[in-house]
Amino acid sequence: MSDSNSNVQLAPDDGWRMARARPSLPEVHGSLRIPKTGSWLKKFLAFVGPGYLVAVGYMDPGNWATDIAGGSMFGYTLLSVILLSNLMAMLLQALSGKLGIVTGRDLAQACRDHYSKPVAFTLWILCELAIAACDLAEVIGSAIALNLLFAIPIIVGVVITAVDVLVVLLLQNKGFRFMETLVVVLIVTIGGCFLAEMFLAKPDAGGIMRGFVPTTEIVTNPAMLYIAIGILGATVMPHNLYLHSSIVQTRQIEPTRQGKKQAIRFATWDSSIALFFALFINAAILIISAATFHKAGLTEVADINDAYHLLTPLLGTTIGSILFGVALLASGQNSTLTGTLAGQIVMEGFMNIRLAPWLRRLITRLIAIIPAVIVTAIAGEKGTTDLLILSQVILSLQLSFAVVPLIQFTNDKKKMGEFANRLWLKIVAWAVAAVIICLNAYLLYSTFF
Repeated sequence: MSDSNSNVQLAPDDGWRMARARPSLPEVHGSLRIPKTGSWLKKFLAFVGPGYLVAVGYMDPGNWATDIAGGSMFGYTLLSVILLSNLMAMLLQALSGKLGIVTGRDLAQACRDHYSKPVAFTLWILCELAIAACDLAEVIGSAIALNLLFAIPIIVGVVITAVDVLVVLLLQNKGFRFMETLVVVLIVTIGGCFLAEMFLAKPDAGGIMRGFVPTTEIVTNPAMLYIAIGILGATVMPHNLYLHSSIVQTRQIEPTRQGKKQAIRFATWDSSIALFFALFINAAILIISAATFHKAGLTEVADINDAYHLLTPLLGTTIGSILFGVALLASGQNSTLTGTLAGQIVMEGFMNIRLAPWLRRLITRLIAIIPAVIVTAIAGEKGTTDLLILSQVILSLQLSFAVVPLIQFTNDKKKMGEFANRLWLKIVAWAVAAVIICLNAYLLYSTFF
């Protein structure tokens, strides 16, 4: 471990309290070359990858319960909420990528270099809690998938997930591009599973189209509003903002105005296209739930286990449940990969502490596994579902503490120069932040009171 804050010099002229110490993820920083000649497509493809690592967080097991509940209770109506939350995510991830490209800092480093030590330390603790909560959702999701597919007891499945520490370590040694490729393969697997399920479910095309149009009932119906807020809260992941601002720097970006401008454009395309796939997967979960459970009058299905077991009789084939389980397992494992990176980025960025990747992963995994084992042993499978919901509440609580600094920094002309957000973007960004803060505050109030 090391702390080089004492060696950092003040840099008041560029808007930062402290000068940038060293690049984010130094072992892979600038490791992927960008072609200087050739077509725009060739250059764009060199930037493709970070967006898909980010998109993983928008389709993790924590999202599944809210999507299933929304579809079973209200049919296709809440598709508009999934669309809205994804548009918000596209904006925030674009700002995150821009921060990393322009300033050479990830969001965690930017917070450390801007705020006082007590504030930065508090933000670090909150972010670590959010990562642990997200890891908890991945542990439970993977354990449920192993239970559904192979009848492995939940508590044993939770313990098995600790083994992926070794898998992640192996993948990191093969290079960043390999990890990006694996993530894309797993996303395609999840998408393929749900595409096949939608074919089996035969949803109402007209109902789907109407579902993407917002309706006032979402706000006036308290039960619908609660589920809608849950979908919003489970979609935008705070640790993804830290992650994206770091991994965009794995490309060899030219430190010129034109080089940064090109990098911002291609990085925004990359994350927006990848989040479109996340939109498809989240929408597919809700559509399948609406076309099977809601159509059959089963409006109380909100549990992943129940959804798995009910799909076979409703679809008339066991392949529906199997595809559901495979997608869930792929989702949990995919989130594991990005969770490792996010944890490393946050610890190094806020505290300038470096740990071996396997040790960092082991620590975060144990933080997630211990409560999962205890709750499963005491309360059984129902307890794991409650724990999954709690993890999403914790994520919602932390989100505002990542969104506000991100918008603050990218609005600052002294920090961003000519790349600072324009007036219209400032207004839209703060409006999105206000919506997120208000809705998450309501979600927390409703959950506890």
